[in-house]
Amino acid sequence: MLDEKISELLAQKFHCSQIMMRVGMDAMELEEPNLVKAMSGLAGGLGGCGRNCGALTGGACMLSLFAGRGAPEEETDPDLAAMVSEYLAWFEGTYGSADCGDIIQGDKANIPLTCPKLIRACAGKALEILERYGFSAGCSEL
Repeated sequence: MLDEKISELLAQKFHCSQIMMRVGMDAMELEEPNLVKAMSGLAGGLGGCGRNCGALTGGACMLSLFAGRGAPEEETDPDLAAMVSEYLAWFEGTYGSADCGDIIQGDKANIPLTCPKLIRACAGKALEILERYGFSAGCSEL
């Protein structure tokens, strides 16, 4: 089901960072188009400059959607930093770099060959981390 959702979002031309957030929002049964819109700034390696991969930064934002603070009366979950650190370590260990440009070897023609598989792996890893830290609402249904 997760693969189908990601394929659908890719076909709709959403960027990796937006897809990561949509996966998290779907797990929470949350609909917030402006949040997805805001994730555009992370696409293509921080606004298209080839820096930090949008699936990486989008995944960190996805984890924060569950464990971060959004209102004055809320507290950030004490495990958020560990969750993001684990995600980053996995990402860099898997892809060798945090930068979009490095991952696609400086050639945008590699995006269709590289990014869909990368997004699927990142979404799966982020959901796995969320479940392990007790944020299982909706995650296993994706």
